[in-house]
Amino acid sequence: MSEQHQKSWFSRNWLWFIPVTGCLGIILLFVFGIGTVIFGVSKMINNSTPVEYAIKKASENEYVIESLGTSIEKYGITSGNISLNNNDGEVDFSIPIRGEKGEGTLVVRGIKTDGVWTYEDLYVHIKETQEKINLLENEKILESI
Repeated sequence: MSEQHQKSWFSRNWLWFIPVTGCLGIILLFVFGIGTVIFGVSKMINNSTPVEYAIKKASENEYVIESLGTSIEKYGITSGNISLNNNDGEVDFSIPIRGEKGEGTLVVRGIKTDGVWTYEDLYVHIKETQEKINLLENEKILESI
C-alpha cells in the first residue's frame, strides 16, 4: 500500500495568501494611522485653552443657561482652526453645544500674544431662536485688528 502525503494548507495557498494579507495589512495600517491622527488633533483642539475657557463662560452665563439649560456640553465635531507659534497664536472655532432645553453653537475667535489670549468674538448662537448671546461682557476684547 502506498501512502499519500498531502501538502499543508499554507504550502498550497501561499501564492494568494501573502499578497492579500500584505495589502490588507497596509490598508489597515493606513486606516488606523489616519484615525489616530484625527483623534489626536481632535483631542488637542478640544483640550485647548480657548475651548475650555469658552465652555466655562457659556456654562456660567445666565442667558445661555436660560436658553439651553444648566448642563451644557460639547457634542459633535468642533470646526475651525488654531495656529500656535511659541507664545503667539490665533484661534477661530465653532463648537456645537447642547443642554436639556436646546442646542447652539459656541463661536470663539481670538489672538494669543505673549502667552495671553485676547478674544475678538465669544458668543453662543442659539439654534432655535437664532439669538446671539455675547459672552465677552466685562472682558478684555480686541477693538480692531
